[in-house]
Amino acid sequence: MQQINRRSKVPYYQQLYEILYEKIYCSEWQPGDQIPAEPELISRYQVSRSTVRIVLDMLVNKGLIYRQRGKGTFVSKPSVEQALVRIVNFTQDMQQRGITPSSKVISSETLPAPKDIAEKLAVSLDEQLVMLKRLRLGNNEPMGLEESYLVHRHCPGILERHDYSKYSLRESISQDYGIQWLRASQVIRAVNASPEMSRLLDIPSRSALLLIERVTYSKADTPIEFLRIYYRGDRYSLYNELQE
Repeated sequence: MQQINRRSKVPYYQQLYEILYEKIYCSEWQPGDQIPAEPELISRYQVSRSTVRIVLDMLVNKGLIYRQRGKGTFVSKPSVEQALVRIVNFTQDMQQRGITPSSKVISSETLPAPKDIAEKLAVSLDEQLVMLKRLRLGNNEPMGLEESYLVHRHCPGILERHDYSKYSLRESISQDYGIQWLRASQVIRAVNASPEMSRLLDIPSRSALLLIERVTYSKADTPIEFLRIYYRGDRYSLYNELQE
C-alpha cells in the first residue's frame, strides 16, 4: 500500500503508519536516511498535520525513526536484540545477527573483591578477583562497555594467556580451565551514562544505558563470574517469550 485508501474503514493514521513502516521494513528508506518533512508528507498523502504527527510519534516510540532538533527526522539503525532465555557472550550474540564483533581492552588487573561483588560471588573481601574491562563494538560501532570479574583461584593467570581484544574470555575459561557453565542470574535496569562512558561509547552525556548485572555459575553450581554490562539504549534491546 503506497497511498491512502479513502474508501477504507481503516483510520488514515493507521494506513499512513503502514505505508511508512513498509518503506523502512523493505529498506526503501535506509538507516540514517532523512525522511520527508511534515509538510511534504501532508501534501503527498493528503492527510492532516495531526495525522502525520501521530504516525511519526508512533514510529519514534517503536524506535524506527528519531528526531534531531534543527535537522529533521531520520531512520534509526536497527536495534540489536538479545534473548533472555540462554547464556551467550557478546561475540556469539553479534555473530548470530550478522554483525562483526570486536573489542578494545580498557583495563585489566587483579584486585581484592569489592564488598558488593564479594557478596554476589560468595567470596570473602580479601579474595582476589580478575577484572577485565572492555569496550564492545559491532561493525566498528561502540555497542557497550563490559566489566568482567572472575574468581582468580578458579582461573589463575588468565590475564596473561591471551589478548582479550581478539580472544574470547569465555573460551579461555572453558578451554584453558575446563569450566563449564550451568546457569546465570541477572538484574536489568536503566541508568544514565557517566562522562567516561559517554566518551567511550561516543554518545551524548547522560544518555540512557541498559545495565545488566549477571552472576554466572559453573556446573558445580559455583559462582565464577560477575559481569556488569552497560549497553547503549539506542542500539540494544532485550526480549523474552512468555507462556501461560
